Amino acid sequence: MSKEIRIAGVETFSMVDFPEQMSAVVFMQGCPWRCPFCHNAELQKIGQESGFEWAKFIKFLEERKGRLDAVVFSGGEPLVQDSLLDAIRDVKTIGGYKIGLHTGGFRPDMLKQVVSEIDWVGFDIKAPLEDDRYEEITQAKHLDKVKESLQILLNSGIHFECRTTCDPRYLSHEDIRKIGDFLAQKGVKEYYLQKYRPIESDKTTSDSACESFFEDKELLSRLRRQFAKFDIRK
Repeated sequence: MSKEIRIAGVETFSMVDFPEQMSAVVFMQGCPWRCPFCHNAELQKIGQESGFEWAKFIKFLEERKGRLDAVVFSGGEPLVQDSLLDAIRDVKTIGGYKIGLHTGGFRPDMLKQVVSEIDWVGFDIKAPLEDDRYEEITQAKHLDKVKESLQILLNSGIHFECRTTCDPRYLSHEDIRKIGDFLAQKGVKEYYLQKYRPIESDKTTSDSACESFFEDKELLSRLRRQFAKFDIRK
């Protein structure tokens, strides 16, 4: 690679990170946000020594060709690293692999560079798309970048989904309605709600509070009417 890629680790087999594809998942270091429900907080800083060797991973992919379907770049926030495009192209030179991307849309300029090279995107919507709410969740003022990245995906015609982790400490049922209304108005076709799994430091959030979003029949009915594909993930 012409640019150094900083990787925390790899999951060599996953059935849940790229719809209907058997995937290897690359966890890239670096994220500018500090979402309170993040389970990968250790990936937020770039430069931590992991012992990961990109060349060995490429060799692994060559050996697994025909048995794995896709490679997903996740994180952290993959768009942070300038090396992302080179890494994607390294995988594509092997041939036979679809490319997936997990992102919160932090860096639209990088998304523009890679969108023509990828096959599917999982786009994380953190909160209602209002400046104060997004800053509350991410601890950063980047909502304009999120909206720009969403529009890039809509314009590209690429297969993508939006999804929201329903953390009852920060999101209400009304918040989810607002998110759904915004995305539907923009023309998003696929939206999913993900159950919050309490992070290690969260000793108080009950399972019933986490489940409450999925017991709101009116909310779920509304979302099913708004999107061509909608579901809940637990």
